[in-house]
Amino acid sequence: MPLLDVNSIPVVDPAHADGVFTLLWLVIALPALGAAILLVGGRRTDGWGPLLATLLPIGSFLLSLVMFVVALGRDDGDRQVKQHLYTWMHTGHLNVGMDLLYDPLSSLFLLLITGVGSLIHIYSLGYMAHDDRKRRFFAYLNLFVAAMLTLVLAENYIALFLGWEGVGLASYLLIGFWQHKPSAAAAAKKAFVMNRVGDMGMSLAIMLVFVTFGSTSFSVISQATGDASETRMNILGLLLLLGACGKSAQVPLQAWLLDAMEGPTPVSALIHAATMVTAGVYLIVRSNFVFEHAPAAQTVVVIVAVVTLLWGAIIGTAKDDIKKVLAGSTMSQIGYMMLGAGLGVAGYAFAIFHLLTHGFFKANMFLGAGSVMHGMDDDVDMRHYGLVRKAMPVTFLTFTMGYLAIIGFPGFSGFWSKDKIIESALHDNWVVGVLALLGAGVTGFYMTRLMLMTFFTEKRWRQGVHPHESPQVMTGPLIVLAALSVLGGVMLIGDWIVDYLGPVVGTPEHESGGLPGWAVSTLTVVVVAIGVGVAWLLVGRRPVPDVAPQKVAWPVTVARHDLYGDTINDTLVVRPSEHVTRTLVDTDKYVVDGLLTGGPVAVGAVAGLLRRVQNGYVRSYALSVLGGTLVVVLALLAVNLT
Repeated sequence: MPLLDVNSIPVVDPAHADGVFTLLWLVIALPALGAAILLVGGRRTDGWGPLLATLLPIGSFLLSLVMFVVALGRDDGDRQVKQHLYTWMHTGHLNVGMDLLYDPLSSLFLLLITGVGSLIHIYSLGYMAHDDRKRRFFAYLNLFVAAMLTLVLAENYIALFLGWEGVGLASYLLIGFWQHKPSAAAAAKKAFVMNRVGDMGMSLAIMLVFVTFGSTSFSVISQATGDASETRMNILGLLLLLGACGKSAQVPLQAWLLDAMEGPTPVSALIHAATMVTAGVYLIVRSNFVFEHAPAAQTVVVIVAVVTLLWGAIIGTAKDDIKKVLAGSTMSQIGYMMLGAGLGVAGYAFAIFHLLTHGFFKANMFLGAGSVMHGMDDDVDMRHYGLVRKAMPVTFLTFTMGYLAIIGFPGFSGFWSKDKIIESALHDNWVVGVLALLGAGVTGFYMTRLMLMTFFTEKRWRQGVHPHESPQVMTGPLIVLAALSVLGGVMLIGDWIVDYLGPVVGTPEHESGGLPGWAVSTLTVVVVAIGVGVAWLLVGRRPVPDVAPQKVAWPVTVARHDLYGDTINDTLVVRPSEHVTRTLVDTDKYVVDGLLTGGPVAVGAVAGLLRRVQNGYVRSYALSVLGGTLVVVLALLAVNLT
């Protein structure tokens, strides 16, 4: 299929559009206002601030829902609205407007960010009820939602970068929210630094975009990509991928995600399951007009995705911290989305489909993990759980819906979305498809292990711990997310999501050959069932040790150490960087400073000597004259004698 031209979709002037689209800016403004009120208002807003911060994203969700309904009533080619707010930068040939773009792709992200985000805000009212700084926490949540909405509504790369950096800042603040814990402060710093590495790729990509096309607007670039050289497009694609790897925790910038679990659990659900870590996937899909002209960059996207989906899955098999198992799972599932995006037109829509369903079931499970922790006195070690289902029936049932969705149980949302990516991968390259299929089997193993250690097996509760069900303000969002985990697959009925996103990402052609869809689904279910069975044999039928065994097979050791991701980073990046930095500092101190300060020091030394000679005493001057005379006489005598 030829590359999609964004300009082929008519841009509707908001002044003549349905009234609701003139309020597009308000979707961002509401949570931004909440963050401003709570941060500037200070302690005066402690009482009612969290409630206000919860209501404002709900308002954004309702606006987004109305816009979505209105857009559904339009023809396929009439669902894009561009709203110009003001001119942000105008210098030389660079003209950047603060422009918003509403289209099928951004409309789905609006519903996900504001819908799931609102549920997480509601859940946080109960989870953070006894935290002395909860007002500040809700302010940061609002700030994050506003930044993420800016990212997905931006019509150009510079406005997108504004939201991109905004979510990076909010993530740093939320991960390190409990900064009195050294581990939380270190995790926040690690996430911030590693994301800055990816941001360098984004910055260079934006510069290259402007140099190549003279604009950063998506519509302008999409028209001109065919005129650029393939080499330049590949470089641009690789730079965008570097940025995506940072935000979406893909190899080699994945190490920050597991440490980020130090933040409050609602942070994990909002940032590290449903929104921020999907920003990289959004960037790749939004930049489809770049990657369709960058085949080498597309190939690298696929390679990174496959490595990451297996990397994260393997990590999940050996963790005892319930949140870190889910974090490894997130890394793996984002890998599936990136794989879909790397497959081009054949996978763009399915990448977004899995992104949406994953937002439902992973937010469900992260909040469910928070509910378990709430009942287990904030203990995160699954070896201290067991038989929790009897004490927390609602949490158990809702978590089970997410579990069945992520492993791809037939009928649940993950079954439809992940299977379509595996099917597309098998059709494109059987090696990639088989590796993606293997990842599904590993997913079945580590998620079943989590379920068994937490909700089944024998009771291993610590002394004084009395598990109990969470309050309704926390279980209510769990029930809604559990329902979405079950029903999310309806978006594939009649290929609705494929057709809906078609005007933005293209519509895949139905090619003959390869395994039919039903065969791929059957094969995937069998592979997952094997993973579930292995987990039952290794965990379900054996006593769970109270402490993790020290003597284990080397693959388990490697997985426990996150496949030595931190060690690799330290060896290849951190230590060489320290040596370079130390060398530069020493060069500046001893060479540069020496050259700059050496002259004045020498002059000062000479002046000191001269001061001793020019001391103002006549006898000293007479002695100097006498000495000089003797030197002259001796010199003359020496000349005459020779």
